[in-house]
Amino acid sequence: MTPSRPVPTARDYAPLLRLAEGLSVRADRSARMRACIDALWDAFGGSGPGRGVSWVGVYSRAPMAQEMILEYRRNKPACSPIGLYGMCGRSALENRCLVVRDVRALGSDYIACDPRDLSEVVIPLCEDRSDPWGVLDVDSHEVGAFAPEDAAELLRVAQAFGLTSPGPAGPAILL
Repeated sequence: MTPSRPVPTARDYAPLLRLAEGLSVRADRSARMRACIDALWDAFGGSGPGRGVSWVGVYSRAPMAQEMILEYRRNKPACSPIGLYGMCGRSALENRCLVVRDVRALGSDYIACDPRDLSEVVIPLCEDRSDPWGVLDVDSHEVGAFAPEDAAELLRVAQAFGLTSPGPAGPAILL
């Protein structure tokens, strides 16, 4: 018998989309990235209903680089640089959203910056439908904290903040 899957608590992403409307499209990527990460952390960081996020950040990848560098994060330190073999690297290489129900099932394919993290969602970030320049990474201390709907909404938020062009990634892969 397999254990039942916890149902993720629905998160309300609408306020983040409205907040992004007030951000200047002329702001540089770094400012847009900080605004997005801060908004995500303020909305979902910590524990409690509709929250359950332990960390959120953006990793970037220089063209032809075999590693990713942490650009901005909340609310604790993280590994940097990281190789392209973890979920962030896989998302960037495949240009796909990834939802990981239980990171422990990934074995060596998971880069554990915080051993308390048990699930994550990773969104590729692209400009003009090119190869991803980076990824948005969101972690949780709860197993099954994210659903494909979270990936779709996080992609919309990243688009609203001008961090990715519309339609870069297909449906999320659930792992």
